[in-house]
Amino acid sequence: MKGIIPWTDLDAEEQRVIAILGAGLSIELCDPVALPRLRRLGLIAGTRLTAAAHELRRRVVLEELSARD
Repeated sequence: MKGIIPWTDLDAEEQRVIAILGAGLSIELCDPVALPRLRRLGLIAGTRLTAAAHELRRRVVLEELSARD
Protein backbone atom coordinates (compact mmCIF):
# COMPACT_ATOMS: atom_id res chain seq x y z
CA MET A 1 0.00 0.00 0.00
CA LYS A 2 1.51 3.29 -1.09
CA GLY A 3 2.00 6.13 1.36
CA ILE A 4 2.22 4.04 4.51
CA ILE A 5 5.19 4.76 6.74
CA PRO A 6 7.72 1.90 6.82
CA TRP A 7 7.65 -0.26 9.94
CA THR A 8 11.33 0.50 10.52
CA ASP A 9 10.55 4.24 10.75
CA LEU A 10 8.44 3.60 13.84
CA ASP A 11 10.20 3.38 17.18
CA ALA A 12 9.82 0.36 19.45
CA GLU A 13 6.99 1.90 21.48
CA GLU A 14 5.03 2.84 18.35
CA GLN A 15 5.46 -0.70 17.01
CA ARG A 16 4.33 -2.05 20.37
CA VAL A 17 1.18 0.11 20.26
CA ILE A 18 0.28 -1.29 16.84
CA ALA A 19 0.89 -4.83 18.09
CA ILE A 20 -1.22 -4.26 21.22
CA LEU A 21 -4.17 -2.72 19.39
CA GLY A 22 -3.88 -5.22 16.55
CA ALA A 23 -4.21 -8.01 19.10
CA GLY A 24 -7.43 -6.43 20.34
CA LEU A 25 -6.02 -5.33 23.69
CA SER A 26 -6.83 -2.11 25.52
CA ILE A 27 -5.34 1.23 24.51
CA GLU A 28 -4.67 1.71 28.23
CA LEU A 29 -1.73 -0.70 27.83
CA CYS A 30 -0.12 1.61 25.27
CA ASP A 31 2.59 4.21 25.76
CA PRO A 32 0.76 7.57 25.90
CA VAL A 33 3.69 9.32 24.20
CA ALA A 34 3.51 7.07 21.12
CA LEU A 35 -0.23 7.50 20.60
CA PRO A 36 -0.28 11.12 19.32
CA ARG A 37 2.34 10.44 16.64
CA LEU A 38 0.47 7.37 15.42
CA ARG A 39 -2.72 9.44 15.30
CA ARG A 40 -0.96 12.14 13.25
CA LEU A 41 0.35 9.47 10.89
CA GLY A 42 -3.21 8.20 10.42
CA LEU A 43 -2.52 4.82 12.00
CA ILE A 44 -4.89 5.24 14.95
CA ALA A 45 -8.37 6.72 15.03
CA GLY A 46 -9.94 6.99 18.44
CA THR A 47 -8.84 3.84 20.24
CA ARG A 48 -8.49 1.60 17.19
CA LEU A 49 -6.07 0.95 14.38
CA THR A 50 -7.00 2.36 11.00
CA ALA A 51 -7.08 0.27 7.84
CA ALA A 52 -3.61 1.62 7.01
CA ALA A 53 -2.24 0.36 10.33
CA HIS A 54 -3.82 -3.06 9.83
CA GLU A 55 -2.24 -3.23 6.37
CA LEU A 56 1.16 -2.22 7.77
CA ARG A 57 0.89 -4.86 10.49
CA ARG A 58 -0.19 -7.51 7.99
CA ARG A 59 2.74 -6.68 5.72
CA VAL A 60 5.25 -6.94 8.57
CA VAL A 61 3.89 -10.32 9.64
CA LEU A 62 4.00 -11.66 6.07
CA GLU A 63 7.57 -10.39 5.60
CA GLU A 64 8.64 -12.10 8.82
CA LEU A 65 7.03 -15.35 7.77
CA SER A 66 8.59 -15.30 4.30
CA ALA A 67 12.02 -14.52 5.82
CA ARG A 68 11.78 -17.75 7.81
CA ASP A 69 11.36 -19.88 4.68
